[in-house]
Amino acid sequence: HIFKPLLFTVTVCDGTKNFLSTTGNSEIQYNLMKTRYNNCDIVMGNLEITMMDHTRDFSFLESIKEVTGYILFAINEFSRLPLHHLRIIRGSTLYEDQYALAVMVNYQRDGEHGLQELGLTHLTEILRGGVKIIQNKYLSYAPLVNWLDISCSFTLHIVNNIRNFKVKSLICIYGTVLVSRQVFTSVDSLTVTKTVCAPQCSGRCFGRNPSECCHVECAGGCTGPKDTDCFACRNFNNSGSCVPQCPQTVIYNRLTYRMEPNPNAKYQYGSICVTQCPKIFVVDGSSCVSNCPSNKMEVEKNGVKTCEPCKGLCPKVCHGTSWTDSNSETVDARNIESFINCTKIQGNFLNIQSWPASMSDLSVFSNLQTIQGRKLYKSYALMVVKINSLTSLGLRSLQNINDGAVYIKGNKNLCYHDTVNWTRLLGSRPQKRSNGDGPFKTFKEKHVCHPLCSSDGCWGPGPDQCVSCKKYSRGGTCVPDCMFLTGKQREFATKSGECLPCHPECKVQEGKETCTGPGANKCLACASLKDGPHCVSMCPEGVMGQEGTIFKYPDKEGNCKPCHNNCTQR
Repeated sequence: HIFKPLLFTVTVCDGTKNFLSTTGNSEIQYNLMKTRYNNCDIVMGNLEITMMDHTRDFSFLESIKEVTGYILFAINEFSRLPLHHLRIIRGSTLYEDQYALAVMVNYQRDGEHGLQELGLTHLTEILRGGVKIIQNKYLSYAPLVNWLDISCSFTLHIVNNIRNFKVKSLICIYGTVLVSRQVFTSVDSLTVTKTVCAPQCSGRCFGRNPSECCHVECAGGCTGPKDTDCFACRNFNNSGSCVPQCPQTVIYNRLTYRMEPNPNAKYQYGSICVTQCPKIFVVDGSSCVSNCPSNKMEVEKNGVKTCEPCKGLCPKVCHGTSWTDSNSETVDARNIESFINCTKIQGNFLNIQSWPASMSDLSVFSNLQTIQGRKLYKSYALMVVKINSLTSLGLRSLQNINDGAVYIKGNKNLCYHDTVNWTRLLGSRPQKRSNGDGPFKTFKEKHVCHPLCSSDGCWGPGPDQCVSCKKYSRGGTCVPDCMFLTGKQREFATKSGECLPCHPECKVQEGKETCTGPGANKCLACASLKDGPHCVSMCPEGVMGQEGTIFKYPDKEGNCKPCHNNCTQR
């Protein structure tokens, strides 16, 4: 992936997670690495080089400046790591859950070749994780490196044939560290950017004077005091400037008192702020992610794929029986689990002819909303035939059968199905074949719909089985009234009659409605504070606005007022 922000161009490549395993023979593995890392600036993941002989040319690694995961060099025979441009190892993932840098067993067992120089002459920051350098027969200088200047707190484990040097849990103590000569090779030296800084510096520095501190967002050192002078960024790189966060997707509007979309928003892709995510990624909040989390679904808005929270179960599309890749004609014990939590069935849903005697309804499909009916069985999309244990269908969420008819026959104990307004589901298409004496049996045994159900009928007993409600509904269950005037959590009703809770910041009213709709601007009164027309738990403090950061304070009446421009952060 190549990104070209305003001030710089950066090439990002994907790392690996193979540990000590290999992909094919040595030649194949080498060529894969060369293709992956050639001209790469940032490795998004781990950099792993294992089991390479001394004849290989690794000069293609010289462009790498940052690794977001860990670095693993193990069981190699070449003499030097060509990573002299590497500035930072972030350690977002660690080798053996502990190490950001692992250099192990790099020598020829029956020969004279092996690692002699680390070559990490510009590595000045390990943000997370320790260092493990063991059994490198010809490597002499690793113990002399002032690792304390590179990482503030880590486990250091260095053992070789010349020295045994093992330190556990080094902790930075600014101003009291004795700095020794920094050596990564016999001739190269590493710049010290932390342990020699003045006490006034909160991080790294480019000199010993109090005025020579790096910007707080710098990692690994700097050439000057500005956020554009950093060797690397501690958090995010925004077009060459190191920032604590990328420009947010929403910002505070002083005029509307609301958080609104930011036209200059950017997304977090690793440690880079990008105007759009790579094609194979989706936007989740302000980040680029490979997949949406389990409670969100992928939605495309204005050409951008984003993750949106699901309302209830996330949509799950299932293939019906007799689909292209299915040899099944029926739903039975062999395939019933594949229909769990389906909200849409593509193809068809045929011929339910057997059912566990202990199950009196089809409630395992209670979340099913749509049957596409793209493939039919003798013109039918839904068939329920000769299941004597069924007393009701229980398809409480079914809203549409896009094509095909319904066939219900020979279910001698089945009730309620003849109360359903099938025209609501099927439109003007041929509807169904009756179960025979269904309506008479339903009436005779008093298996009637709940009084709160509308004339559209029901799928079974109880107010949660109504096709639609006579008055109001709450969470899929019909209710006589919403909690307009009673209860701890007051409600309002939508146009469709759904009872929904008032915003948490609405103050509960006695004898009258608490809110007129959703949102903090629909409250009759505020429980805490008020920012413009919106009820809030606290006034905006440190939120991003169009012209900088917004700070407000509450007055005596509980209204949020802007702080004076000369005020500093509290």
